[in-house]
Amino acid sequence: MQLRKHANANTTSFSDRNLNLMVEKMSEHRIKAGSHIFWEGEPADKLFFIRSGRVKITKSSDEGKEFILHMYQPGDLFGQLYPFQSTIHSFSAKSLDDSVIYILNQKDLEQLIMESNNLAIDFMKWMAVNQRITETKLRDLMMYGKPGALCSTLIRLSNSYGKREGDTITIMKKLTHTELSNMIGATRESVNRLLNDLRKQDIIDYNNDSIVIKNLRSLQDICRCENCPSEICRI
Repeated sequence: MQLRKHANANTTSFSDRNLNLMVEKMSEHRIKAGSHIFWEGEPADKLFFIRSGRVKITKSSDEGKEFILHMYQPGDLFGQLYPFQSTIHSFSAKSLDDSVIYILNQKDLEQLIMESNNLAIDFMKWMAVNQRITETKLRDLMMYGKPGALCSTLIRLSNSYGKREGDTITIMKKLTHTELSNMIGATRESVNRLLNDLRKQDIIDYNNDSIVIKNLRSLQDICRCENCPSEICRI
């Protein structure tokens, strides 16, 4: 399998050659919908590439509240692996669909890194991009509150799942208010109220339960959008 053929913006840090070097060491696994791929606290010693299906990354509070950190789709590479050191997962991963996932073990990645300086550089770039994604999400939540975090999340969803038609963008992935609330650490009632406010301002609307962004600039103004590149501004 040629990994680049199935990859997306998540893996732009890697050259075709280095992507193929990694896939040669990967093993294929079929994961049932609803199954956990790993749990928070388990050893973080693998990288995961989604061939098909979807995966959500979550963090749980002491009270049992689930916070959705990422939602990965086909073509995404994910994992909390740090070469040449032992660490544990600080979050959990769960398959949302029946999925085909390719897995690269830490020892195999370390061997590849020792054999290829170029791969080592690409991997560091990829890690830096993932760190920036997390930092920007925390920035939106901490600096601009729940309204800013929600608007930022809608923009990220439009970049990941949006279909543009004229001046509007339809988010093709349907999400419940509970799922949106888990993405920004708010209650479902708060998200419902915020969405209604955006709708009254004619910033968003609905079409067959899908969110339609009518005024992207207004969303960007609310969350003080810094126009991050697409590989950063994603869900």
